[in-house]
Amino acid sequence: MTTTDLKLIGMSCASCAARVERRLNDLDGVHASVNFAVEQAHVEHDAQVSAEDLVRAVESTGYRAAPIDHAGMGHGHP
Repeated sequence: MTTTDLKLIGMSCASCAARVERRLNDLDGVHASVNFAVEQAHVEHDAQVSAEDLVRAVESTGYRAAPIDHAGMGHGHP
């Protein structure tokens, strides 16, 4: 399994977050959890599902998304 975190843009309520979460979880090999408060999705997915696939799924709900790059964010990486 691969993990991808997405920044979600345009959600205005918890119902929006639930809609995005359902759409992501509709993809085969995907388990997603959307946090409305921080406007992010944490997605565990099979290797054949790309970050671009996840972004397209979010965009199909009318919202925007972008993968979060955790490199250099204090996670012990040089």
